[in-house]
Amino acid sequence: MRKKIMRTLSLTMAAAVTAGMLGIGSARQVSAEETPSFDVLTVRWTDSWPTDFLESGFMKSVEEETGVDISWQVYFAGDWSEQKALLLASGTLPDAFLGSISLTANDIAQNRDYFVDLTDLINEENMPNLTRVFEENPGLKAVCTNRDGRIYSLPKKLPLRPQVCGDSMYINKEWLDHLGLEVPKTYQELADVLKAFAAEDADGDGDSANEIGITNHRSEQLLSGDLRQILSPFGTMVSRDGNYMGLNGEGTPVFVPAQENYKEAVIWMHDLWEAGAVDLEYFTQEQSAKDAKLQQSGGSQIGLAFGWTADAQVSGNAGQFQLLEAVEGYDGNHYVEAATDYLDIGDRELVITTECEDPAALLKWADAFYTDLASLQTFYGSIPDQVAENGDGTYEVLTPEDGSSLDLSAWSNSLRDFGPKYMNPDFYGKVSIPADQGDGVKLAEDEVNGKYVQAGRNTGFPMIQYTEDELSRIISIGIDIYKYVEAQYAHWVTDGGIEEEWDDYMERLNLMGLEELVEIQTEAYNAYLESMK
Repeated sequence: MRKKIMRTLSLTMAAAVTAGMLGIGSARQVSAEETPSFDVLTVRWTDSWPTDFLESGFMKSVEEETGVDISWQVYFAGDWSEQKALLLASGTLPDAFLGSISLTANDIAQNRDYFVDLTDLINEENMPNLTRVFEENPGLKAVCTNRDGRIYSLPKKLPLRPQVCGDSMYINKEWLDHLGLEVPKTYQELADVLKAFAAEDADGDGDSANEIGITNHRSEQLLSGDLRQILSPFGTMVSRDGNYMGLNGEGTPVFVPAQENYKEAVIWMHDLWEAGAVDLEYFTQEQSAKDAKLQQSGGSQIGLAFGWTADAQVSGNAGQFQLLEAVEGYDGNHYVEAATDYLDIGDRELVITTECEDPAALLKWADAFYTDLASLQTFYGSIPDQVAENGDGTYEVLTPEDGSSLDLSAWSNSLRDFGPKYMNPDFYGKVSIPADQGDGVKLAEDEVNGKYVQAGRNTGFPMIQYTEDELSRIISIGIDIYKYVEAQYAHWVTDGGIEEEWDDYMERLNLMGLEELVEIQTEAYNAYLESMK
C-alpha cells in the first residue's frame, strides 16, 4: 500500500490547545508543505462503542502536534480473527497495528518479514519520552524485547491500577437476602448458595425455575476464563495468554488442566451442573444471550457474576450485587487474580509494518503517548470532555453526564487498555476518580481482597517472550492440546466421568506432546526471570 502525501499550505495548531493540556511536551508549531499520512489499524471489543474519539479531542491534537495525518481502519473483535487471517495472507497491510488486541506474538513471529525492527529507531531523536521510560522502568523494556534482543513493538503500562488486577466475583445480595442466606465464605458454602439460587424462588417473582446460579457463553477460551473465575478456589489461576500455564504453590510453571487440583475443580463443577446451578446454555449460547440474562431489565437472572467491576458485567443491575470476599479454597487459601504482569504491562501496542515509508515519523507520533497527561487521556478520554483540569496541577475524571457508567465512558471515549502509554506513579496522586464509578470502585474493592495477593500463588503466569523456534513448536503442539482440554472440560462438566477417564486423558496429552510444551514454557519463563533482574 503506497503512501499518499497530503499537500497543505501550512498546519497550525489552534491557539486554544496548549502543550500542558496535550501532555506531550513543549508546544511547537508545525508548518510543512508535506504532511506524512499513515494508515493505522485498530480493533475494538464491540461495534456498540463509538469510534469518533479517534478523530477528535486529544487523539486529533496529537496528530497536529506531531505533524502527521492518521487514517484509522477500525475492526471489531467478533470477526477480527477471520479478517486478520485474510489480511495477513494477502500481504496488503496498513502502516501499523495499534493495540495488543490486534496481533498476537504468533502473528508477528510467523510473519516477521512484514514488520519493522524498531530497536535502533527507538532513540532520543525519535522517541525521547519512551527512551526516558525505559531508563526509569527497565522491566517495561524487557517485556517488549525479544529473546534475540530485538524490539518489534511498543509497550504499555496502564495507570491507576489495583492489586487485584483481574476479574472478581460478585454475589447477588438481593437473592441472598430474600432466601435468608449468609454470604458464602468457603467454596463449599458457595456451591450450596448457587444450588439454592437455582432451586428456590430467589428473586421472589413466584417462579422458582427462572433463576440461574452461573452462566457463560461459547468461546474457544471458555475454560481459560473458568480457571481464573468460578474454578479459582481450587488454585487454578492461569495466564490470560490462552496457553493454560500457571504457577503452582512453589512458583513452578505447570500446565493447569493436567494437575490434580484441576481434576478436583471439575468434579466440583459437575456437581453444580447436576444440581441445576449451571446454565444449561453455558457452553452453547452467544455472548449477547449471556449478557441479556445478566443485564435483564427488572433484575438479573444470574446469582454470581465475574468481572472487572459489577457494573461492567450486569450494567443497571449492579445494585443487586456485592463484591464477594475471596472464599476459602480447597487447600485453605483464598485465591484472587493479580495478573499485573499481564494486564498492566504488555507489548504489541504499536507494530509498524514494512508498508510504512517513514517509520521514524510514525514513532515520533507514538512517542507523544508516553507522558502523564497523554496516558490519562488515552485511558479515560480527552480534556475537558471526560477529564477536568482543575488549574492547580490536579485532574478529575468526570462522571458521564448521560447516566452511563464510567467504565463504559472510558472504553467509548479512549483507547483505554490499548495503545502506547505510561504514567509516572508520582502523578497518580494528582488524579481523582469518582469513588462510586468504574475504577474508583475497583480501587476501593482492593481493601477487601488485596490482602490475598501473594506473589507466585495469585499472580499467574506472566506475559513472556519466546524464540521463533519455541513459538513454532508451541503452535504445532499447543493448538490440538488446547482444543482437546476444552472439549474434555465441557464433556466432564455436563456428563461427568473425569475420575474414570483421567488416566487415559493424561496419556493422550503426553502423546500429543505435553511434556515438550511444558519444557518450552518453563525455559521461556526462566529467561523472563533473568531479563527482569
